[in-house]
Amino acid sequence: MLEARYLPAYTVEDYKRWKGDWELIDGIPFAMTPSPLGKHQKLTAKISHFILSELEKNCPESEISVYVELDWIVNDITVLRPDISVTCKDVEEFIKEPPEVVFEVVSKSTVLKDEGLKFGIYEREKVKYYILVYPDIKKARGFELKNSKYEKFFDSDTGTLELNICKNCNVKLEIQKLF
Repeated sequence: MLEARYLPAYTVEDYKRWKGDWELIDGIPFAMTPSPLGKHQKLTAKISHFILSELEKNCPESEISVYVELDWIVNDITVLRPDISVTCKDVEEFIKEPPEVVFEVVSKSTVLKDEGLKFGIYEREKVKYYILVYPDIKKARGFELKNSKYEKFFDSDTGTLELNICKNCNVKLEIQKLF
């Protein structure tokens, strides 16, 4: 096994010059190819649509923004591209502060990264809610940050996932409608 000291470490400046789709985690590049499958894209679009509809209905005056696959520059050696990010601010180029909510649509090829690496980073960076959505088993798992640790608050293929975002704006997602 190679030791970390023998691996090259890259920065955000390197990342900005690369062609194709990448994430950079602690200086290590991760290729994001091939692009997500149709069922992944469709589910991402549905989740975004439902969140935007809920925001229009429940929080019309809010500053809340929803982004699909927008890079989040976490620090000089980490850039993530969540499937969906919900922030309390409008973003011009890249997300530079932790989003309030991150959704990842989990596939066989991303499960280890989504449930392991990204889970740890989102928790460390204080993302309030981390939602994992599993299209193959038509299920969602929700984690809320409490006392700097994620606690599971939702784990089901039915029911309503409720999020309190930015200044008491409540969003509800009926899981069965996503699938």
